[in-house]
Amino acid sequence: MSARCELCFHRCELAEGQTGFCRARICRDGAVVPLNYGKLTSLALDPIEKKPLRRFRPRSLILSVGSFGCNLRCSFCQNHEISMAGDGMIRTVDVSPEQLADKAEELISQGNIGVAYTYNEPLVGYEYVRDCAALVHDRGMDNVLVTNGTIAEQPWRELLSLLDATNIDLKGFTLAWYRRLGGDLDTVKRSITLAAERCHVEVTTLLVPGENDSVAEIHALAQWLASVNPDIPLHLSRFFPQYEMQDRPPTPVEDVYRLADEARIWLTYVYTGNC
Repeated sequence: MSARCELCFHRCELAEGQTGFCRARICRDGAVVPLNYGKLTSLALDPIEKKPLRRFRPRSLILSVGSFGCNLRCSFCQNHEISMAGDGMIRTVDVSPEQLADKAEELISQGNIGVAYTYNEPLVGYEYVRDCAALVHDRGMDNVLVTNGTIAEQPWRELLSLLDATNIDLKGFTLAWYRRLGGDLDTVKRSITLAAERCHVEVTTLLVPGENDSVAEIHALAQWLASVNPDIPLHLSRFFPQYEMQDRPPTPVEDVYRLADEARIWLTYVYTGNC
């Protein structure tokens, strides 16, 4: 038996027992199911600003969780130990949605406002995020998602009803750059547009020297984002050599500040990161 995964634009056609591009979904008994359901690699009580979210519940804390797998192949990934891992390649702890919601509720006394799904690409474990988010909302807490936005339209629309805030990575603003990362720019643009209709949205772009850091590209990116809503905060983040991209220096700080000023021509809120 085989099955097609409809979660993202890759639409992997999987034979029985075969794992998809994301390393987190598998064909079992003719259906595509998540390998990483309830398997956490990371859990921490973080400041909301680390997501990064600057205009949602500032100075609060949020229980942040991650698993393994990703449906992109960014050569500069900062969390490649978990995002590029598959089942059995890294230590995990089993945490059911009920256990996670219990833990989040226990931490309210320490300032916790809910759960952030982050670190790897959480949407490759869509079912776990959906099930946890429903329980977290039932207990009066917030759901935050940090994602690359590479998800099909229908599951994204369904999940948005459970989200209070999301930070979406917009890796750049050219089709060629997205192809190199194994992604699709139009899919991410659609995810940002739909999210802006339903919950608080912020966007992050990592400025990779010589790749997506031209003034023209930042102008195009900021102008498009402003067409969705000029009040969407944009985070321009400084690149540091990571993973398979260690052949260039960090983004010059002055370049980050200069490009942030260019983005402010169109956007109300532009923040710099890692500077």
